[in-house]
Amino acid sequence: MKIAVIGAGYVGTVTGTCLAELGHQVACSDVDEKRIATLNRGELPFFEAQLEPLLRTNLEEGRLKFFNDTQAIVKDAEVVFLCIGTPPLPNGKPDMKLLEKAIHDISAAMTGYTLIVEKSTLPIRTGEWLEQKLSDGVHSNVEFDVAAVPQFLREGNAVNDFMRPDRIVIGGNSQRAIDLLVQIYQPLNSPILITDVNSAELIKHASNAFLAMKISFINSIAQICEKTGADVMKVAKGIGLDKRITSEYLNAGLGYGGIFFPKDIASLVSIADEYSINLDLLKSVETINRYQRLFFIEKVEQALGGMLEHKTLCIWGLAYRPDTNDMRDAPSLTVIRSLLNRGAKVKAYDPLAIEATKNILPQIEYASNPYDAAKDADAILILTEWDEFKRINFNLLKTETPCRLIVDGRNLYHPERMAHLGFNYLSIGRVPIEPEIVESVKSAKGKAKTLEKVSS
Repeated sequence: MKIAVIGAGYVGTVTGTCLAELGHQVACSDVDEKRIATLNRGELPFFEAQLEPLLRTNLEEGRLKFFNDTQAIVKDAEVVFLCIGTPPLPNGKPDMKLLEKAIHDISAAMTGYTLIVEKSTLPIRTGEWLEQKLSDGVHSNVEFDVAAVPQFLREGNAVNDFMRPDRIVIGGNSQRAIDLLVQIYQPLNSPILITDVNSAELIKHASNAFLAMKISFINSIAQICEKTGADVMKVAKGIGLDKRITSEYLNAGLGYGGIFFPKDIASLVSIADEYSINLDLLKSVETINRYQRLFFIEKVEQALGGMLEHKTLCIWGLAYRPDTNDMRDAPSLTVIRSLLNRGAKVKAYDPLAIEATKNILPQIEYASNPYDAAKDADAILILTEWDEFKRINFNLLKTETPCRLIVDGRNLYHPERMAHLGFNYLSIGRVPIEPEIVESVKSAKGKAKTLEKVSS
């Protein structure tokens, strides 16, 4: 099938490449000429695991091409996927200017029946707006349909999410449109939900809002745990064993980052306001998420005696989530800027995001590995849950730095293990165990064994 993908950003590049991998002839367009040149060389302008080999293979085998001309790729396409960014305006509504320009080009280029598919996350009733815009610009006697297939791609796992999805949502208002999309997606052998366009649009917003709500909920529970001596990890496990809830996204920590959850929550709230529906619940979700970063900073400050001035702080993790170099709304940016404002010196390490962060925070120092970042530090702060940090050699770390204070914003380690290793370990929603207490217990056990031997 001949497919056009409009927008060669993150969603568009993943979508176009994976559709080509399924055997379709795919042409992608974008207004950014530099981006198009980079992609045509088989290089990614962003990091995404497993994607670059697929990009190169499909370019070499002729199933995938990138252009600057939207009209040229639309005129022969049977299906056109819209993967155009709609950044949020101050009122929470999406900015539709780029999408409107693309629709103008698409309607002018269509020569026969064309299926226009929303792939980007767009607010409910966008399909109706698209139909009107297309009708205003399309040549007479040219038929088209509008459909929605929301994307559920996680950065760092996007290829797997596309090729092995939990579910595929197809929103269409005509059988012709639905049949075409089923034909495209059926080879993935995943459950397909057929809905109307409005429902498909809302499913994406509602899914992201619900996941964000779970994160903010467990972070609120973590606050209670710290005040009462409960362990948020055990509480989350107990909640997650309920089949109605599940354990996914019940991880206490610094909260969510990136652009997707905040953007989708703001858009959904603006839709609710438009229809006079109270969605204060979601407003609180975002407020709790922002406060979680401030709570972490206060925890660091208290651990260092209430003063951060002239302190050297090691940062492990910059990207908003592991397996990406995306720094958009990364919690690390809020934390680091607050530390600098309080007079601290910062030295940071991240496996992928250092170059991207240098453009945002050129004033901090960067290290080539986590051990180098920790040298001369007064505290080590963990902000991203990279696997590399889960495998830290703590015996080596102790030879590289005298620092024994770790403030973990992602709950990577077990408090008792860290205490046994001699670290003052603070995490989210769990009571810290003092190294001295562990040593006392070990000493008491040793004395008990000695007395037992003497008495026998």
